[in-house]
Amino acid sequence: MAKRLTTFSKLLITILLVALIFLGGRYLLQNTSFGKGLTSGDGGGSEGTTTSRNDDRNSNSGGGSDADVIKIGVVTWGGYAGGQYFNEGFKANTNSRFYKDYGFKVEFKVLDDFEASRQAFKNDEVHLLWQTIDAFPTEVNGLADFDPVVLFQADWSRGGDAIVARRGITKVSDLKGKKIAVGEFTPSQSFLLWLLKAGGLTDKDVDLVYQASAIDAAEVFKSQRVDAAVVWSPDDIACVEAVPGSRILESTKSASHIIADIFLAKRAYVEKNKIKLGQLYEGWMKGAAEINSNDANKRKAAKILGENFEVFSEQDAYDAINNVRLVTHGDNLNFFGLNRDFKGITGNNLYSEMVEVYSDLGYIEGRAPNWRQISYSGIVNDARLTGAQHAAEEDKSFAPATKADESKEALASKEVTINFGTGSAVLGENAKYIIDRDFVSIAKAFGNSRIRIEGNTDSTGSRDLNVSLSKRRAQAVADYLMNEHNMARNRLIVVGNGPDQPVASNETDAGRAKNRRTDFELVSD
Repeated sequence: MAKRLTTFSKLLITILLVALIFLGGRYLLQNTSFGKGLTSGDGGGSEGTTTSRNDDRNSNSGGGSDADVIKIGVVTWGGYAGGQYFNEGFKANTNSRFYKDYGFKVEFKVLDDFEASRQAFKNDEVHLLWQTIDAFPTEVNGLADFDPVVLFQADWSRGGDAIVARRGITKVSDLKGKKIAVGEFTPSQSFLLWLLKAGGLTDKDVDLVYQASAIDAAEVFKSQRVDAAVVWSPDDIACVEAVPGSRILESTKSASHIIADIFLAKRAYVEKNKIKLGQLYEGWMKGAAEINSNDANKRKAAKILGENFEVFSEQDAYDAINNVRLVTHGDNLNFFGLNRDFKGITGNNLYSEMVEVYSDLGYIEGRAPNWRQISYSGIVNDARLTGAQHAAEEDKSFAPATKADESKEALASKEVTINFGTGSAVLGENAKYIIDRDFVSIAKAFGNSRIRIEGNTDSTGSRDLNVSLSKRRAQAVADYLMNEHNMARNRLIVVGNGPDQPVASNETDAGRAKNRRTDFELVSD
C-alpha cells in the first residue's frame, strides 16, 4: 500500500526541484547560443546600430559584449600590422590582447574600395578609418558633416609606393612631356607631385593619365600605354618584370617622409570613447614596437596578414611590413608636434603643404580646415609608454661622401637662385628664407637620399677663384642646413663648379644672373 508523503518530504522534494531548475537554467544561459542570445541584448556593434549575422559568427564566445567592439576600416597594406598583431587577427575575438588587457574587442574590416570604405564610415559600420595625411585634404571638406579628426599615425611608407618608368627614363627631368598613370586623389598622386617638385617640374610638365587606384595604374603600365606609373609594392616588381628595360625610378624607401598612414574617427565618437581609444592606441603601439624589435614577431604578424588579405601570401605580407616603418609612440609625439625639439616632418607640415598644393590644382572646393581643427592629439599626448622600444626613429646614418658621389647621376635636380655679395660666401637672411621656402621641405621629405649642393658662378673673373668661391658658397649652404635644420654632415655632398656648368649665356646680364645659382640634387645612397 502506498504511503502518503509527509510535509517534510514534500519540502525536500520542492527544494531539490528548484535547485535543479536553477542549475539547468544557468547551464543553458552560459553554454548555449540561445542562452547567450538572451543575455547579450541586441549585441550592437556600435552605439545605435545592431550587429550583423556575420559579426556574430566572427566573434569568439566568452565574455564581453559585442557592443564593445571597435571596428576599423583598413586596406590591403602592411602598415596596420601593429594593431592586427596585437589583436591576434582581424576578427573580434577573446584571444585578442585588446580584450585580455583592456576588456574590449577589435575588428578589422578590409575595405579596398575607396567609396565603399567612406560610406561604411558615414554609416557607422566602421568607427576608425584609414587615410594618408597627404591625401586627406582632397576629401576633408566632403566629410565635414561628420567632423573627422586624426587620432594617430600608423606608419610611414618605406618602399610600399614606387614610380616605375620605361627604358630611357633615369631621372625626374626625363619625365617631362611623358604619360604617367596615377591614382587620382590618392597617396600615389601626392608622391608624384613631391617628386616632380624635387626635380623642378610641375603637373603641367607631364601628361597625367588618371586611374581609380595604383593597382589600375600598374595594369596600364604593363600594357605599355604609358611611360611611367605610380604603383604599390609588390606591383612595382611585377611591372619591371612585365616591361623589358623598365626600372623603379624612385620609391618611398628614399622618399621616406611623404606617405603617412593615419586613422580618422568622428569627433563625437572620440569624445564618447576616449578611454577605450587611448587603450587601443597603447596596445597598437605595443604591437608595433614588438614587431619592430623581433623578426619572429614580424613573421607572426605576416602570417596574420597573409590569412586575411586575399591577394597576399604570407611572404607578400612579410615584404609589405618591411616596406613600411611601423611607427612608435615616440614617432607619434613627433608627428603631432608634441616634441618641441623635433625638426623633422610633422603631420602639420605634410597636411598644410598638400592643402596648398591641391588647392592650387583646383582639387579642393572652398577652404580646407587647418591642422588644429582636424588633429586630435589628446590620445597620443595622454599615453604613457616608455622605454627604448617606444622611442622615435633615428635619422638614417650616412657614410662619409666619396669622390664618386660628387659626380654620381642625380635622381632630381632643383635650381635655386641664392644671391651672395660680390666675392662673398656669407649667407644672408633672404638667402636663408629662399632655402627654407624652396628646398628644406624636399630635403626632409626625401630623408633617405643624399643631398648634393652644387655652387655655380658666371664666367666673370678668374676660373680658379670662381671654383673656390662657388665651393665656399655651397659649403655655407651646407652649414646652414646642418646648424639650422639638424641635417647630418655625412648626408651632404658639397661641390664647387665655378663657371663650368652654365645654364644660360654669360654674354648678357640676365644670363650671368641665371648662372650664379645653387643646385640642390637628390642622390640615391
